[in-house]
Amino acid sequence: MGLRKLTLSSSYRVYNLLPRPHTTPLARSYLPSARQYHVTKNCLEFEYTMSQRDEFISKYEDEVQPLLQKSDPGLAPVTKRLAEILEYNTVGGKLNRGCAVVHTAQLLGSPNTFHATVLGWCVEILQGFLLVADDIMDNSELRRGKQCWYKRVGMTAINDSFLLESSVFELLRAHLSSEQCYVKCLELFLDVTRKTEFGQALDLEVESLDFSEYSMERYDSIVIYKTAYYSFYLPVALAMHLAGRDSELELESARRILIRIGHYFQVQDDYLDCYGDPSVIGKVGTDIQERKCSWLFLTALKLVTDEDKEILFQNYGKEDEDSVSTVKDLYSKYELRQKYLEYSATTYESICQDIENNKSGLPTQIFQDFLDKIHKRSK
Repeated sequence: MGLRKLTLSSSYRVYNLLPRPHTTPLARSYLPSARQYHVTKNCLEFEYTMSQRDEFISKYEDEVQPLLQKSDPGLAPVTKRLAEILEYNTVGGKLNRGCAVVHTAQLLGSPNTFHATVLGWCVEILQGFLLVADDIMDNSELRRGKQCWYKRVGMTAINDSFLLESSVFELLRAHLSSEQCYVKCLELFLDVTRKTEFGQALDLEVESLDFSEYSMERYDSIVIYKTAYYSFYLPVALAMHLAGRDSELELESARRILIRIGHYFQVQDDYLDCYGDPSVIGKVGTDIQERKCSWLFLTALKLVTDEDKEILFQNYGKEDEDSVSTVKDLYSKYELRQKYLEYSATTYESICQDIENNKSGLPTQIFQDFLDKIHKRSK
């Protein structure tokens, strides 16, 4: 079912809710058309339908654009810049996390589509903040098939990421502060953001570790805190708070299943970083060069001979093409593609069983939809 369209006369028209004196309207060129972000039928893994995405994008002007309307004319240069930051780093993504909030709220029977889309855009802006910062720290080149933001603007991107983060809480305050679920949603955003930043810290510390300190236990912690909480648990838990389906049993049951799905998603990401097509995944994989504590590397460590382990240690974390090729040759020698396919099949079945055994009373479709969208994805 598509999202309810908001008309210009709607009582929920966000543009009329915030102060507008002494402002300059946002240039229309900052707002992409919904059609601009269509994807082909062959690229729908972990993506919602075109109509769902179109509806979600169409609410950007109503719900996010008014954030840029500030009463202080002295802030005009910054608000104009914020428009560009948001458009480049938020609107241009696949929008899966934001759409997931709306989709889950609908499955839970919440009639409040407006606030579901507000929360969805909050999640997407949070994602933009995290990715801008992550790209700087990882010295990445591409994001979503485009040049990373910091590569375009330099180190002012650091403060731009802060502007994105603060926009999350401004949007939340502007539209949900009078709602019963406001405090729960606010605390959830704060908690998940903190968890994600701790996960990033764990990931960054890997660079200073000896290879003997790499472990699957550390990998699990990085994955759960850096990716799973904000990408999978956050969108669903927000919808649960909005719908009033947020008992301790319901939230814990959702958390347990969604963290498993998030872990599976990150293992897929590690695989695609090495074997994915950059023209499809939208970035050039750099886990080998960056010495990442990745699933592929940890799996290889369990399989290689002592002699090959030395070769792996000598080349992993080097940026030259010969070293990267040597690592990939070892991955091929020990059939890591096949190991991943075996892992993927058994993990999918195991999570399906967890979903089937869920006793919380939550619709199983919430979790199965998430799992099926990422299973066998190619980007």
